[in-house]
Amino acid sequence: MRALLVTSVGVTCAAALTLPLAAPAASAPAPHSASAPPPSTSPASPGAGPPSAQTEATTREAPASNTSDTSATEPRKAGSAAEPAGSTQSLPLAPLAVPSNRVAGAPAVQGVPQRDVRPFSLVGVVWDDAGAELHGTVQVRTRATGTTRWSDWQDVETHNAEHAADLGSAEREGRTVRGATAPLWVGDSDGVEVRVRPEAPEAPDSQDRAATPVPLPEGMRLELVDPGEDPGENPGKASAPDPARGAPANRAAAVPAVFADTPPTAAVLPEVLTAEIAAASAVNAELAELGATVIPALTQAETLESVNLAPGAKPYIGPRPKIVTRKGWGADEKLREKNFGYTKTVKAAFVHHSATGNNYTCKQAPSVLRSIYRYHVKSSGWRDFGYNFAVDKCGNIYEGRAGGVTKAVLGAHTLGFNTNTMGIAVLGSYASTNPPAAAVTAVSKLTAWKLGLFGGNPKGKVTLVSGGSNKYKAGVKVKMNVISGHRDGFATECPGARLYKKLGKARTSSAKLQGR
Repeated sequence: MRALLVTSVGVTCAAALTLPLAAPAASAPAPHSASAPPPSTSPASPGAGPPSAQTEATTREAPASNTSDTSATEPRKAGSAAEPAGSTQSLPLAPLAVPSNRVAGAPAVQGVPQRDVRPFSLVGVVWDDAGAELHGTVQVRTRATGTTRWSDWQDVETHNAEHAADLGSAEREGRTVRGATAPLWVGDSDGVEVRVRPEAPEAPDSQDRAATPVPLPEGMRLELVDPGEDPGENPGKASAPDPARGAPANRAAAVPAVFADTPPTAAVLPEVLTAEIAAASAVNAELAELGATVIPALTQAETLESVNLAPGAKPYIGPRPKIVTRKGWGADEKLREKNFGYTKTVKAAFVHHSATGNNYTCKQAPSVLRSIYRYHVKSSGWRDFGYNFAVDKCGNIYEGRAGGVTKAVLGAHTLGFNTNTMGIAVLGSYASTNPPAAAVTAVSKLTAWKLGLFGGNPKGKVTLVSGGSNKYKAGVKVKMNVISGHRDGFATECPGARLYKKLGKARTSSAKLQGR
């Protein structure tokens, strides 16, 4: 038994409610076995609506220094099950000083002059109209916390609209969605400077016409994200033994994640979970105990046994890999939309890179995830983390959007092709850097298992119907690889040329793991 502290917006419970260990929270759909048909819920069903205006109003404040904190969070209390504290500073961009050699008619450069700010680790720029493109370059430089060292100017990927929810979907239309650059991980910093240079004016086609300036989007703001403290021990290297938290439900419950280098404790105390954490965990209840930080890996035989195969059936399902849960990387479950959205099946996997840069350690990966999550929800206006799964450079696999790792959860990863697919983001930027072998292997393991649950052949082809993108109009039927890169569905550089070249190897390895 585990005591669950049940809370909700505007309601205070005087006492904790004691529930069975694997009992799902009220807001979560009943878990189902991996072999059972996934929910046939439409994308516009559970969790489609926007959060209440009252809740949004209480999370937007205007501190001093012309900075709005879009998520003022109470400090984390020792011993509580509350999510790690985090915050977002939002600084409006303004025209910068005009250089003497500026071209006549060119739009003004906008930015934020060098200034001190509260500590943050990830940056991005957002603007009011989600349909507007930022035609120009975004560069930032930051100062490491507690030092006088400023970084060189770093480029921020400006084309990030292709990672949004599909046009016309409830997530896109029912919320205040904003245009946004890709986020950039810069590490612990307390100083920032940003400049946004618009594209040069188009050359006139005659001497009688002036050059046409390219305007920047309106309402641009610099978002500085603090991921908050880590929830506990880090998953560590991909080869590290599985934590005890991933043990079957009939084992004694251990509160913190336990790794190879974690000393044993004399006693294990029960943990108090919030209703939001319990709901996000309950949808994985048949895979790990409630509140687990890790879903443990299974052998091929154990995996096949867990899906309750029909007599004589020969499915092609890879061994289940170890997956760090949302609780394991410290997701603040109060940020996301309360309920979950599903599609009918998972026909294909789209591989992405996060474009957040490669200057992170695997120990920092949970912080990178919490930062991206907060940027997707609080800055960009999405209902949850956009990708279904994430993989770090050491090959650790993380649960992304909430709803259950075995289920067909609707994501916001590939504009036009979010329905009946899943998105996997490899943390980093791989346009000119080779992805680590461990990350490619993790993609193979994850797809062999998850696609196998839905009968997918990693080396096969599948026909998908476009929901509308800059590459395929809405309603167009497109034949794609079951494991595709983001650029296959949208005109984008994602997942980076170097990672895209590795997808052939990932398909072959994934199929082999399935026994094909």
